[in-house]
Amino acid sequence: MKNDENLSGAEALVHSLVAGNVDTCFANPGTSEMHFVAALDRIPGIRCVLGLQENTVTGMADGYFRVVGRPAATLLHCGPGYANGIANIHNGRRAGSGMLNIVGDHATDHVAHDSPLTANVEALVGSTSNWLRFGVSPGKIGEDAMDGLRAATEGYGQIASLVLPADVSWSKGGAAAVGGAPPAGPRPHDPAAVARVAAALQSGRRALILLGAPAVVADLHPLLLGISETTGADLMGSPAISSQPRGRGRLDLSAVPYPVSDALRVLEPYDLLVLVNCPAPVGFFRYPGLPSLLHREDAEILTLTDRQQDARSALNALAETLNAAPRPVQVTSGRIEKPQAGPITPDSLAAVVAGQLPENCIVVSEALTSGGGFDAVMGKAAPCDWMTVIGGAIGGGIPLATGAAIGAEASGQKGRRVITLQADGSAAYTVQALWTQARENLPVTTLLLNNRSYAILLGEYAKVGASPGPTANDMMSLSRPDIDWVSIAQGFGVEALSVFDNLELDAAFGRALAKDGPMLIDIRL
Repeated sequence: MKNDENLSGAEALVHSLVAGNVDTCFANPGTSEMHFVAALDRIPGIRCVLGLQENTVTGMADGYFRVVGRPAATLLHCGPGYANGIANIHNGRRAGSGMLNIVGDHATDHVAHDSPLTANVEALVGSTSNWLRFGVSPGKIGEDAMDGLRAATEGYGQIASLVLPADVSWSKGGAAAVGGAPPAGPRPHDPAAVARVAAALQSGRRALILLGAPAVVADLHPLLLGISETTGADLMGSPAISSQPRGRGRLDLSAVPYPVSDALRVLEPYDLLVLVNCPAPVGFFRYPGLPSLLHREDAEILTLTDRQQDARSALNALAETLNAAPRPVQVTSGRIEKPQAGPITPDSLAAVVAGQLPENCIVVSEALTSGGGFDAVMGKAAPCDWMTVIGGAIGGGIPLATGAAIGAEASGQKGRRVITLQADGSAAYTVQALWTQARENLPVTTLLLNNRSYAILLGEYAKVGASPGPTANDMMSLSRPDIDWVSIAQGFGVEALSVFDNLELDAAFGRALAKDGPMLIDIRL
């Protein structure tokens, strides 16, 4: 640490973040953070991206990490500001995304007076972060930042939060970190677990290897295929898989289905489940007459690696133990057939979109009920990275895509196209992120899947054995009035239009992909 009696705590913090290789801060600042904002203004090295609501800020940080692989900072205003951002902090935590939240707070001696914005910051932040620290002095704030960045990079990524009281921010005597925080990274795999899994896979039982995001990076696909072909075990994506490579030349992995009855049917044949960086599959909710766990009660469950262990080294060790050589991934032949003129359905939507995906694009899916057609066509699509909102807190898609586009720029991939498959009900939660897309002129195409309802809830209503009547149907409808998504997007500075037919969608999507900047297509399903 480098002490300077003329350096404020805020300046020491910014210098430390720069030293820790933080180059982006997603922010929605308030009064308590003005000295930190001023320090960001004076000290070069950090790009500041404004979000109009804190849940867009935290969602952008999630998307940034998924592309760059290192944490951004967020700037959130006091306890209520952090509370606004909790839904996408939750999603980021479930996805294994690292971020360092800088949470402004009242001056230390002001808290006792219980002013209107005072909140139980420790309870709010502590219950939703993997690491929490309160800044207590300018002389320690640089050390706090380094510890927070180490925590954010522990395993494959965690949520770290540093509370910055206003007086710690404005007071002199700051100490800035002079060396970057080494990334913590994943923990080593357990050789005993490798031996147990190898023996079980050679036992002749019907086996399934269930994969989390760290286990499905593209260069591991030949190794996974070799393990599968050597042992006869099937491969499947976990319900908790947040990001995966898809398209031609990649493993076309199916995932455990969302509906519990379908998942039970799919998993019923397996005597053995091997977990790689994911938990045992569990239903999103408990339903009458159905179990919580989705595998057979008598199935053996073995963990090769937990969520924070090194998947790559474990899979290589497993392949070596099994004498399993990598196998080339077969490239699916043929083209995706364009649909004819007519109403847009989930299948025709998938054919139009997958048929035009640019190579190396990023697809962010919060499609919910309308994205069911993509599995059938993605094997023929251009190679891409596919990201999913997995935490269950809706409203992640538009911010996630925004942060992913900024992450692409930060990693030297300026112009890399991001396509958002966005359900209309979820879009209403964080539509403000469109403004950030316009302000930063990001190459994001939002496909707004407009069925004018919370359609997923209609299915959930049936699953719990209820029969919707007029009140229930009204609570799940997004009509009366219909939401004018084109006007909303244009109001935030994003070009937009509505399409009603497959041919209109095909033309509009092609136009959006050629555009230098964001565009929203309101797709009437």
